[in-house]
Amino acid sequence: MKHKLEYLLQQAVSALKTQGVLDPELVAQINLERARDSQHGDFATNLAMLLAKPAKTNPRQLAEKIVAEIPGDALISKIEIAGPGFINFFINPDSQFQIVQQIHDAGPEFGLSTVGAGKKVQVEFVSANPTGPLHVGHGRGAAYGSAVADLLQAAGFEVEREYYVNDAGRQMDILATSVWLRYLEECGEVLPFPSNGYRGEYVREIAFNLHKKSGNDFRRPAELLLEDIPADEHQGGDKEKHIDALIERAKTLLGPAQYQEVFQAGLDDILADIKDDLQEFGVSYQRWFSERLLMDDGSIQQALHRLDAAGYLYKQDGATWFASSRLGDEKDRVVIRDNGQSTYFASDIAYHMNKLDRGFDQIVNIWGADHHGYIPRVKAAMQALGADESKLKVLLVQFAVLYRGTEKVQMSTRSGEFVTLRQLRGEVGRDACRFFYVMRKSEQHMDFDLKLATSRSNENPVYYVQYAHARVCSVLRQLDEKGRERNLHLGMEHLHLLTEDQETALLTTLSKYPEVLEKAALQYEPHQLIHYLRELANQFHSYYNAHQFLVDDDKLCNARLNLICAIKQVLANALNLLKIHTPESM
Repeated sequence: MKHKLEYLLQQAVSALKTQGVLDPELVAQINLERARDSQHGDFATNLAMLLAKPAKTNPRQLAEKIVAEIPGDALISKIEIAGPGFINFFINPDSQFQIVQQIHDAGPEFGLSTVGAGKKVQVEFVSANPTGPLHVGHGRGAAYGSAVADLLQAAGFEVEREYYVNDAGRQMDILATSVWLRYLEECGEVLPFPSNGYRGEYVREIAFNLHKKSGNDFRRPAELLLEDIPADEHQGGDKEKHIDALIERAKTLLGPAQYQEVFQAGLDDILADIKDDLQEFGVSYQRWFSERLLMDDGSIQQALHRLDAAGYLYKQDGATWFASSRLGDEKDRVVIRDNGQSTYFASDIAYHMNKLDRGFDQIVNIWGADHHGYIPRVKAAMQALGADESKLKVLLVQFAVLYRGTEKVQMSTRSGEFVTLRQLRGEVGRDACRFFYVMRKSEQHMDFDLKLATSRSNENPVYYVQYAHARVCSVLRQLDEKGRERNLHLGMEHLHLLTEDQETALLTTLSKYPEVLEKAALQYEPHQLIHYLRELANQFHSYYNAHQFLVDDDKLCNARLNLICAIKQVLANALNLLKIHTPESM
């Protein structure tokens, strides 16, 4: 309905361009919104007010000319001009029933859009360091990123989902060293565990498996490992110097080949767990991009060469700096340390150069809210590489706080254990996880109520929406039990019998679905789809409680059946898009 009106307005604008009223080169952005007050019609546009200035005319007079050129259509019962030049459309009441036929005809494809056709978008999300299992914070980024990618695909974009694997750098060396130290304990060596090491039980499991597979192949005496190592924090020393010294000693004692085996054992185990966890959460990727690839294929050196050629690198205090402050960053950034090693930021520059070279029209990065300060330097790097920084869209995701009723759940312990995504799914299920995670804007803090998420009540929003779908299925089962058959054609012929206020409201809400989906995609806001689902479910439950569907009058009965089956289809389309199940009974 909305797209049809937009098309008619575009026809009017084209006619005015031909007449010379509007500049033929003018690009008209048609903003058509649903009217908030029914007295002002069903849809309204401020098109005349936007075009009046370039047309050098009065907005209201231009509105009259636009209305005069709008082709006649049975969809429209009346057009009014209001205020300084708003154009209000009143939809023919009989047209509202067309939505039921459209939904039945399109089925699972109802609501899909072509607005993004021909455009390639890359969505990178989660990208948690492979140093431990995914926790509940990562879960929100996973649900949000997956929903954004799926919405963009539903809007016609060609979408590539990517996970950037930070499998290089100091944190990975700390993991490898932590695994080796636990492995030495499995061998019978006695040694203190560093305060800055990875202390989770998963590290012990990796070490146990390594020892089971390789025996004592990687064993070295504890006294050789600890000889002349700087004191740890609990000994009055510096924990950072202590762990760095342990890393270097591990590399020396093991040698490059064996150290790499220990390193790979930790990486492979954790990355496999992450992939499995996300798969069970309904999250899939087209590509897992390795940071080490950027080092191995010379991409980092190539990126820095391009920055240097553009005049954005300089040397100071033995290090190489990127002059990012010239491009909006708060200060310049080191890309090569005084020891000759490239920084994590240098890898990130190379990674974004790689993304640009792959020809995406839009690059979407979904990061944790703690990365807010990182955005200006990445955008600066893109500009320095000669790219349009508007190609990059960074979306931030706030952390989730767990509650059980009014009691806050402890997220982590001193031992390094924390509430994992797998544990959360085990308690509340995948559906509740995904639904609750995207109920609010990603940049808003969210409280995740475990008790509410597992309740079977109308207060639980995911239960309430799924129950609407199940209720329609229940009505259809009752129809079979009564030995009656649904007559689709008869129902379509008599949709005009749907005159109850609740039926009219449901028809209007159903017609909004394509608009909501498209808007949610273009604004990267899956919570808009959640709000729509809750509104549709609420209207259906009210309708269900107020009226009988399997009435004796076959014409009315089938009209209502067609309506509620359309509701069922839209609920299923939206829930499937969000990777949430559509139960037939509850």
